[in-house]
Amino acid sequence: MSSLSRELVFLILQFLDEEKFKDTVHKLEQESGFFFNLRYFEEMVTNGEWDEVEKYLSGFTKVDDNRYSMKIFFEIRKQKYLEALDKRDRTRAVEILVKDLKVFSAFNEELFKEITHLLTLENFRENEQLSKYGDTKSARGIMLAELKKLIEANPLFRDKLQFPTLKNSRLRTLINQSLNWQHQLCKNPRPNPDIKTLFVDHSCGQPNGARAPSPVTNPLMSAVPKAGGFPPLGAHGPFQPTPAALPTSLAGWMANPTPVPHPVASAGPIGLTAPNNAAAILKRPRTPPTNNPALDYQSADSEHVLKRSRPFAMPDEVNNLPVTILPVPYAGQTHGQSSYSLDDLPKTVVMTLSQGSAVKSMDFHPVQQILLLVGTNIGDIMVWEVGSGEKIAHKTFKVWDLSACSMPLQASLANDYTVSVNRVVWSPDGALFGVAYSKHIVHIYSYHGGDDLRNRLEIEAHAGSVNDLAFSYPNKQLSVVTCGEDRVIKVWDAASGAKQHTFEGHEAPVYSICPHHKENIQFIFSTATDGKIKAWLYDNMGSRVDYNAPGQSSTTMQYSADGTRLFSCGTNKEGESFLVEWNESEGAVKRTYFGLGKRSVEVVQFDTTKNRFLAAGDEFSVKFWDMDNLNLLTSTPADGGLPVHKRMPHFMLGCLMLTLPTNLNCYNKMQPSPCIRFNKEGTLLAVSTDDNGVKILANSDGVRFLRTVENRSFDASRVAPAAIVKAPSVGPFGSNNATIGTTIGDRAAPVAAIVGTNNDARTLADIKPRITDESAEKSRIWKLTEISEPSQCRTLRLPDSLTAMRVSRLIYTNSGVAILALASNAVHKLWKWQRNDRNVTGKATTSVAPQLWQPSSGILMTNDISDTNPEDAVPCFALSKNDSYVMSASGGKISLFNMMTFKTMTTFMPPPPAATFLAFHPQDNNIIAIGMDDSSIQIYNVRVDEVKTKLKGHQKRITGLAFSHTLNVLVSSGADSQLCVWSTDGWEKQASKFLQIPNGRAASPHAETRVQFHLDQIHLLAVHETQIAIFEAPKLECLKQWVPREASGPITHATYSCDSQSIYVSFEDGSVGVLTASTLRLRCRISPAAYLPPNPSLRVFPLVIAAHPSDPNQFALGLTDGGVQIVEPLESEGKWGTSPPAENGAGPSTTSGVTGSEPPQR
Repeated sequence: MSSLSRELVFLILQFLDEEKFKDTVHKLEQESGFFFNLRYFEEMVTNGEWDEVEKYLSGFTKVDDNRYSMKIFFEIRKQKYLEALDKRDRTRAVEILVKDLKVFSAFNEELFKEITHLLTLENFRENEQLSKYGDTKSARGIMLAELKKLIEANPLFRDKLQFPTLKNSRLRTLINQSLNWQHQLCKNPRPNPDIKTLFVDHSCGQPNGARAPSPVTNPLMSAVPKAGGFPPLGAHGPFQPTPAALPTSLAGWMANPTPVPHPVASAGPIGLTAPNNAAAILKRPRTPPTNNPALDYQSADSEHVLKRSRPFAMPDEVNNLPVTILPVPYAGQTHGQSSYSLDDLPKTVVMTLSQGSAVKSMDFHPVQQILLLVGTNIGDIMVWEVGSGEKIAHKTFKVWDLSACSMPLQASLANDYTVSVNRVVWSPDGALFGVAYSKHIVHIYSYHGGDDLRNRLEIEAHAGSVNDLAFSYPNKQLSVVTCGEDRVIKVWDAASGAKQHTFEGHEAPVYSICPHHKENIQFIFSTATDGKIKAWLYDNMGSRVDYNAPGQSSTTMQYSADGTRLFSCGTNKEGESFLVEWNESEGAVKRTYFGLGKRSVEVVQFDTTKNRFLAAGDEFSVKFWDMDNLNLLTSTPADGGLPVHKRMPHFMLGCLMLTLPTNLNCYNKMQPSPCIRFNKEGTLLAVSTDDNGVKILANSDGVRFLRTVENRSFDASRVAPAAIVKAPSVGPFGSNNATIGTTIGDRAAPVAAIVGTNNDARTLADIKPRITDESAEKSRIWKLTEISEPSQCRTLRLPDSLTAMRVSRLIYTNSGVAILALASNAVHKLWKWQRNDRNVTGKATTSVAPQLWQPSSGILMTNDISDTNPEDAVPCFALSKNDSYVMSASGGKISLFNMMTFKTMTTFMPPPPAATFLAFHPQDNNIIAIGMDDSSIQIYNVRVDEVKTKLKGHQKRITGLAFSHTLNVLVSSGADSQLCVWSTDGWEKQASKFLQIPNGRAASPHAETRVQFHLDQIHLLAVHETQIAIFEAPKLECLKQWVPREASGPITHATYSCDSQSIYVSFEDGSVGVLTASTLRLRCRISPAAYLPPNPSLRVFPLVIAAHPSDPNQFALGLTDGGVQIVEPLESEGKWGTSPPAENGAGPSTTSGVTGSEPPQR
């Protein structure tokens, strides 16, 4: 079917949905196979309509299409079978067993026998694996969560889970356009043509002396008895009139400017509608249709986009996907038709930060999402890294230029220099942040990573307190918007500090501001302490609305993350709080949420996340709501210690609140309300406590994020990240806790776990779980996976317009969205991936080519080379935790570069000796271990520009450094093939050991030895051109050794995968081997022909290999010809080969063989 015919099907689906032909809609969905309606599927599963479920599925997949499909059908039939047993309907159970489940016996006969055995039990719950089976409703709910993940991961459903974004009544619009065109072609057009049929072309009859008016204002088919009928022809006709100037009106909220700047409005509900002559863009409804909850047909008018992106936590296809009998419930799992899980909410306290003063405002960094900016009641601002609990930056209040301050401010400061922070907020890109203080002043800082905060702007913004601050982009230029106690809103240029606009009209102190935009319309909502809401365009023509907030409350307003839904939360002088959603098309309250306290003393703070949840700090707890449900969803006390809204007698509350405009600061100090703030992905939630601290709450994804940050090894290929990368998600369908396991009770485990070589299970963060069936694998004859053709894997050579020189160092950024390379000519290259429809995560992938990124200045990050030949130098670099800067050297001075601007921030340590390896201290970004070419290691403090100590123990230059924060040691390696262990407490040497060079192998005199810690921070990977070895620190006991066959040439580099379960090894013959880390057994060999074009005249091989920070099956190669190649397995495979079975129950001590079968163990 052609693409246009396919689009016509979608138009028909939308038309049928609008006309309420429900059954026909789903029948067409099934027969066309173009759109899989997950909500309809969920409804059928929840109701147990099993025949209809399978019939609907049959339009998209069959049982034997792939392992995902097999698993989907098995889960459904298994549930049907268990329900029959639960009803004691054995006849029906036998029928299901023979008719529906027998087909799976060919794939797993033992499992089928076990299922059959259930018939012999009086109650199938006697089976140990089924003992936790609850009632039918809960079992269906758990199964449904699993089915959604399988469907989203199934390649056959790709591009079928999201309905195209269409304007309302698109098919009618096209018909109108056609009729308009036909009417234009009429020889004698009538003024009011009577359209009676669409079966033939329209033609007017004989003229009667009258000319038809312009069809621009004449809808030919407007007499259709339904809401939202045909739009006027002028909106879509082939001959468009010249568009009129856009009126200054705001969608739903703003009318055309009135003659007076501040119109007086009634105290009724907000209901200002756009005038009839407003542009069509301002009339669009902003809320999705609600007349049919089972359908998901969205329109561009509503600006809602379905977010059913595939979860990158699961590969597209798996070789040995097992089937299971029972979805065992796990903690926090919800059931029924809900398309989310309570596990999505961050409710687990994972860390407490001690501030020392009361928290007034917080904001997570928009990119590095574990950086938390905090402002306090004594004017302090801090940047915390919540992954480590480290305060990485701290500023106390100080006026930068007192002489430039007004006399009232100078007098105020002379009388009392103490101030409070009212608001801290990051700019959209995280390069700046603003601070609003309780006395006149706004500070704008630039952030350069780590503890590098730089003064940028000091603005005396308002007379009295600056109550709120926000960033906006009017005219595509970053601006700062402020409001204050002087009842004024002001807009400032973020670069120069120049004032751009002043908005006056409030009759009480302005409490909060909310800048936003709808398409090309930029506007600001403002709220005052008297409960008034106003809206402003950037035109200095006065406010466009003047209405009352619910309950005449002091209110904050906020949009959902996608900008389509508007919410507000406020508290009035009686202490009653209101959390509401607004209907922007009407300017009225759409829904009011229940559950807030009735005697709050301070304005309740709230936040939104994931376009799905609301949260508010109220009554010594954090309360959560589903945006689409009025009732309280859940709450958490966060283990206690949150500020308490102490209830006062009503008359005292009234007296206190009546004084609010003039005693706002005193009021805030008396009864603090919990500050709350989500990070961008909604995996973390910061909540202030009553003992001047901040609690960090996390959901399961957030917990795994933080553990990844804690456990990430620090070495040449990866410095521990400070940035929280996006969690594995399943769109709106809950957490990724349920995994596809290997036993009949596998879903009892709440999270995927990684078992390190020291047997301690550690949960993974942002890592795709491997899905295997070990029992099935072991039953087969194992064979080494050989990949020798481009069709057997996915590869991408990164685009490069710069001079091609061999790649000496290569690393993924910690967030996984970029790759940084250092070439032998001392030039760095940075490739960045963009988030789009083809790459919904924005992370490195072979599916989409990245951009070779350069700042607008065009400068390159080029290392100092002094008098050395860069080709003879030993390049090295290390990336900061938050990806903000890189420290690098190529034989000359060490340079510190800003990763955003490429500017050189500083240089230090000129040779000799020259730096050959760099590593950041895991607990202190200011401490760097620097390996030198004179065999020493210098521990350098960047902050004070001082070498704290020198470590000596090697005989040749240093080639590797790795910290273990668990053992508090630094392990070094050198060209002398020696490993040394140093205590980071006193820097004394604890142990040393030379690598055992295999018999018959001669290492080159300058062969590099690299070291990297396993995620468990105890086991150490040592890489030498002759071998791969695993040591246990700190004693350096060699546990395993792997020696490749000589035919492959020397090892050029190797690295752990991000989950430490695999080791990627590159060779001088161009091949790449994949080892199972726990056994050092080779399971996959990738030939250079699989990723390199044939070129007999040029010998190309990888010099360095880097592992993706969150996808354990992706790696990148830095090549001798200057290219960078990304390699991934096929989607249908999902991983690199299968692990060979362990011999005699244990892995080998020494193994070999990249080019063939393995020889006997040594």
